[in-house]
Amino acid sequence: MRISLNILLLLIFLTTFPIQAFPIPENKKSIYDIIRKNKVIGSYEILFSENNGNLYLETSVEIEVKFLFVTAYKFSHQSKEVWRDGELVRIDGHTDFEDEREYFIKAEVRDGFLFATGMDGDLKLNNNLLPSNYWNQEVMYQNEIFDTQKGIVRKLDILEVGEEVITINNTKIDCTKFILNATRHPKDKELFPEYKLWYSKDKELMKFKFRSTIDKKIIEIIRKL
Repeated sequence: MRISLNILLLLIFLTTFPIQAFPIPENKKSIYDIIRKNKVIGSYEILFSENNGNLYLETSVEIEVKFLFVTAYKFSHQSKEVWRDGELVRIDGHTDFEDEREYFIKAEVRDGFLFATGMDGDLKLNNNLLPSNYWNQEVMYQNEIFDTQKGIVRKLDILEVGEEVITINNTKIDCTKFILNATRHPKDKELFPEYKLWYSKDKELMKFKFRSTIDKKIIEIIRKL
């Protein structure tokens, strides 16, 4: 059964930004529930660590959808990033979709460029191009990103909506809300859905959601407090 549900597109938030540009949680990890039809179908986790002046991030996303106790859809993504002095050094990632698609992504900054390998083969990109991680609010002010799930560049159209209070586990959080749209790649199976994202006053991603372009169901990714 085909249940991609555009869940795969939520994984475009899987890498990081320059060290000074985003907050690191006090407990050195950020964990989210992935929810569909009021049921938790997966988890998204980022672990932060520092050693010898380097910042290391390990991202893991695991999704499993079941119908009548039978697994109908699975998705997994793991990535590792290294940053030093506020600049990206290296990214390695692996994404396994529900079908035959499987991508191994690599990117490294050398000689003032971001050299990457992915779905479109080898690329030589601007080293200021931010990887596609919605963890940090700074990505909301970019006009393009490097999609570390597939190793391609997507152009962005982003609107800052304004202030909004959201509630997570009975806790009210003052947030800034954004609406994001990204360009579709010729090899994408579906349109890129419109994203709505909420960031706290500390610029940490608290929640984001989108409507599946296949079955119109809402997918929410909510921070665990």
